Amino acid sequence: MLNDLTPEKLVEAMERELYVADKPLALSVYLSLKLEKPLLIEGEPGCGKTEVAKVLAKLLNTDLIRLQCYEGITASQALYEWDYPRQLINIRLLEDRKTPEEISEEIFSQKYLLKRPLLATLLHEGPNPPVLLIDEIDRSDEEFEGFLLEFLAEFQVTIPELGTISAKKKPVVIITSNRTREVGDGLRRRCLYLYVTYPSPEKERRILSLKVPQLSPKMADEVVAFVQKLRQINELNKKPGISETIDWANALNVLGAAELNPSIIESTLSCLIKNEDDLRIVRDSGIF
Repeated sequence: MLNDLTPEKLVEAMERELYVADKPLALSVYLSLKLEKPLLIEGEPGCGKTEVAKVLAKLLNTDLIRLQCYEGITASQALYEWDYPRQLINIRLLEDRKTPEEISEEIFSQKYLLKRPLLATLLHEGPNPPVLLIDEIDRSDEEFEGFLLEFLAEFQVTIPELGTISAKKKPVVIITSNRTREVGDGLRRRCLYLYVTYPSPEKERRILSLKVPQLSPKMADEVVAFVQKLRQINELNKKPGISETIDWANALNVLGAAELNPSIIESTLSCLIKNEDDLRIVRDSGIF
């Protein structure tokens, strides 16, 4: 697919996978693929950053390997760990039949490695390189981010007992951030960059037509108009993203709602707003 790929064809291909990509997004993804550079996607939660990696894996007919970042994540949790219980069992089984050197060679082999996402990426065996999704990098600390710089520079890792393991095929890398903290300059320099925000009304209606096709055009217009108004309430701690719009549209469809009215909005508002303080703000705003 990469040989005849263009940004325009990428827009069409992503839409076939129910992802509405605008030209800036398609161009960034295209350049990332062609230049073999990681793509850092920053933006509001729920605006489709993670979905880019999922759709790319489908388009490239390859595996998606996901590293979910969180506070306190360590290099070993992202890379590899030894399966110590199995090693201990086999030491006991082998100690009467093999020398210590032979036992060491046996138990420190790849079959005793617990492959975490980064090592699984390096050892990927498929015909096409995998898509590595490093999700919510901003949730990790600066030390872990520094470790990632080394990994992204060479796509290899040194395991003391085994030596250096390099990627058989350079992976496609998508890194996402919700900007809960500022990502360092070192990581930014190694990546292409894209910022995504809430969609325009036209784009959001197109998304609903793909994701919730059973919703009537009239209801889709009303849903999008209401969500767009919600996002204009500056006091909200968490404005609804595209994923919340889709959740709400699905809920309205299940309930058989033919139009929006204060009663149906009130009863389903928690599909859009998922914070008690924000619910109070919306109810007091007089928006419905």
